[in-house]
Amino acid sequence: MSDLTAFIAGLPKAELHVHHVGSASPRIVAELAARHPDSQVPRDPAALREFFTFTDFAHFIEVYLSVVDLLRDAEDVRLLTYEVARDLARQQVRYAELTVTPFSSTSRGIPAAAFLEAIEDARHAAERELGVVLRWIFDIPGEAGLPAAEETTRIATGTPPDGLIAFGLGGPEIGVPRPQFKPYFDRAIASGLHSVPHAGETTGPETVWDALGSLRAERIGHGTSAVQDPQLLHHLAEHQIPLEVCPTSNVATRAVDDLEAHPLREMVEAGVLVTVNSDDPPMFSTDLNTEYAIAARLLSLDAAGIAALARNAVRASFMDKPGKAELEDEIDAYLTSWQRQA
Repeated sequence: MSDLTAFIAGLPKAELHVHHVGSASPRIVAELAARHPDSQVPRDPAALREFFTFTDFAHFIEVYLSVVDLLRDAEDVRLLTYEVARDLARQQVRYAELTVTPFSSTSRGIPAAAFLEAIEDARHAAERELGVVLRWIFDIPGEAGLPAAEETTRIATGTPPDGLIAFGLGGPEIGVPRPQFKPYFDRAIASGLHSVPHAGETTGPETVWDALGSLRAERIGHGTSAVQDPQLLHHLAEHQIPLEVCPTSNVATRAVDDLEAHPLREMVEAGVLVTVNSDDPPMFSTDLNTEYAIAARLLSLDAAGIAALARNAVRASFMDKPGKAELEDEIDAYLTSWQRQA
């Protein structure tokens, strides 16, 4: 596995399911906590590791929102966004669709225009200075209900930033039925955005069906419970609707018992287009490279198989055709060079 770990470390990648605030590294969280001493978030990295140990999904949401509260102004937002891009670049991520929750910041007093300017400024700097292309998925925080949906839709369809490509739905699934958000997704889709809601992570396959039917999902965030419904698996495979799989996250939030119980292999064997992602990496003590290594072990992959997973992410992304072709060529060239050296 050590050779494959090295292969993964240098592999050009795309990431499709990674959260803006959830990607805040301990260093950045500590820096933000120091700037806002009234916060309950620890400033010491060791204490942060303990703080990021979750008992269940509800506890994860509680901790996540406490980190959201560290973003008090546009400067905080810009700092976080650029540093997330730096961590992505370190892992050879060339392209990322970052899930951003504007409502979490606008509801805390940051004007929408200032928030959008901050993330766009960081996006341009990241591409120019780090070689990472960022695109935005604006998601509704489901726990905040329909007012959050209205505000998120207003921001996404009013004067959207150039980097915005998709509309999502995150937060807890239990007690937050997907169909209630249909009017908001209809408006977002009508404005030209793609639909990428979370579904089937901590609830059953019916939530995935709701996301497909009511929200017209083009990709599914997580979809872990899809394996409980053979008809759903067949539908996903037949229509090549990608699943954004995040193994460590699913264990950390107790969506699955442990990595050995993860249904990744069942998804792949059913013919589903699977992508590997990190979700909220520092909070789960992981990163995208680690998730690729886990997937390689669970699926018994060699270097060529790992490269195929990386191509899946490119294929499932919303990049334009030239961008996809360029990144796929880079992956293929990297694999060929690796095989020659081996």
